Amino acid sequence: MPTYLSPGVYVEEVASGSRPIEGVGTSVAAFVGLAPRGALNAPTLVTNWSQFVAEFGEFTEGYYLAHSVYGFFNNGGTTAYVVRVGGVEGGLAGPGAVDGGDGRAVSSGHRGVVTGAERQALTAGEPVALGGFKVTAQPGASGQVTVEVTDVPAGEGGGDKGGDAADRFRLLVKVDDKVAETFDVSANKKAGRSYVTTQVRERSKLIIVEEAGSGTLARPDNQSVAVPAAAAGSGAAGGDAPSSAPVSTGSYIGDSADRTGFGGLEAIDEITMVAVPDLMSAYQQGTISQEEVKAVQTALIGHCELMGDRVAIIDPLPNLNAQQVRNWRQTGAGYDSHYAAMYYPWIRVFDPAAGKSIAVPPSGHMAGVWARSDAERGVHKAPANEIVRGAVDLELQITKGEQDLLNPIGVNCIRAFPGRGIRIWGARTLSSDPAWRYLNVRRYFNYLEESILTGTQWVVFEPNDQALWARVRRNISAFLVNEWRGGALFGSRAEDSYYVKCDEETNPPESVDVGRVICEIGIAPVKPAEFVVFRLAQISGGGSELEE
Repeated sequence: MPTYLSPGVYVEEVASGSRPIEGVGTSVAAFVGLAPRGALNAPTLVTNWSQFVAEFGEFTEGYYLAHSVYGFFNNGGTTAYVVRVGGVEGGLAGPGAVDGGDGRAVSSGHRGVVTGAERQALTAGEPVALGGFKVTAQPGASGQVTVEVTDVPAGEGGGDKGGDAADRFRLLVKVDDKVAETFDVSANKKAGRSYVTTQVRERSKLIIVEEAGSGTLARPDNQSVAVPAAAAGSGAAGGDAPSSAPVSTGSYIGDSADRTGFGGLEAIDEITMVAVPDLMSAYQQGTISQEEVKAVQTALIGHCELMGDRVAIIDPLPNLNAQQVRNWRQTGAGYDSHYAAMYYPWIRVFDPAAGKSIAVPPSGHMAGVWARSDAERGVHKAPANEIVRGAVDLELQITKGEQDLLNPIGVNCIRAFPGRGIRIWGARTLSSDPAWRYLNVRRYFNYLEESILTGTQWVVFEPNDQALWARVRRNISAFLVNEWRGGALFGSRAEDSYYVKCDEETNPPESVDVGRVICEIGIAPVKPAEFVVFRLAQISGGGSELEE
């Protein structure tokens, strides 16, 4: 309390007690895939297509990441995180790749799955020792790469100051004798993000630094070493462009501790949808099997369930008809989760790298449509009956009878309608639980949970009494009544659409004694009009029967 000693008029600012809850964003996507360049396993924020090109390169034949990100922005997306897990310039099977008939790319000189010898035709140069570390050039790096170790000038060097100053050094990465990247790093693991392997992994587009062994790590001596670039080799098909080294399932799944793969996305809270389009690139190339595809997609769904604030967009295998998709969905990919959605079939887009239209996984375009629907109508609106921008055709035209097979098992169809374009014609999750059947209900609950979680942080450590409970009820009710007015909740009156209970009943003395505040919230979300039925009947007498 303030102290008043002299007579006079005092003006004080006091808290009103009302702390409005603001809705969180729902349209931040994450993509994990392959690109010809860019930092490996470092989630990179991009807000437009030009920024993606600057970081990761243009369209590359054999990769789907660029097409997915382009489709996301083209359909209304505004913010995305991109994780590059591998890839080299020239694509997976090179520009000479053709379709082998089963959806897998093969080199133009022969038929069948690409051999291991072809996949290894283009590999990074041999690692160069740098004290207790080893450095290699990133795949796709061009020019003579040189790494120089120098002292950090006095008074310079930002970042985490953990570790001894004697462990710190400056790493200069030069291309053709011109400094391209500079890192002030430490050889001490306790330095956090300033640790040399962590810093280079997150920021460098030219080199990869790893520990040379399990021994004691020390600061490298001041020196300059030349790093061999990726070695261009010829494939076994005779003259075909070489392909990349295979990317394993672990590359996509990654690890949350090391910030790799989509496991590294756990550190980014604002992500609401995740896609792994280049999982299909690896499958088509033959580097991973159907079982491994299922393993990665299962891990992706598990990631979304663990986080509880995002939904996985699952791509089906390529070149499957409706019956094959049904069989694969029920046996090969028997997922049951309301944190995942699947779309079929693949869509065809124009590929500047190939100079023709190609089939691509739909996940990136679907994420963009979700973002557009959220911005135009709200997250409570099912992202369906929406145009897919950039789609010039479908891999397969779906009939109503075929959709009758797929819709009940949670496969959302993309269909072409005469005069109405290519549209999303489904809005279901992969859950067997009727309560979570619809995608908009799952995403709307994610939105409410995140908004309430973020908007009620002020409650922690407040006096746990009736006054606090009343303020909590008032703030959450004010937020939900606005949601009802915006059409997100079902009911002709606000009191019919939600309730908020935070009182002595939900907070008995034994709960208060252990420091808990329990608030019970119930809402009635709107659900999509999936089946619209008009019943027509013949009447006679010009409507006289109705008048009676």
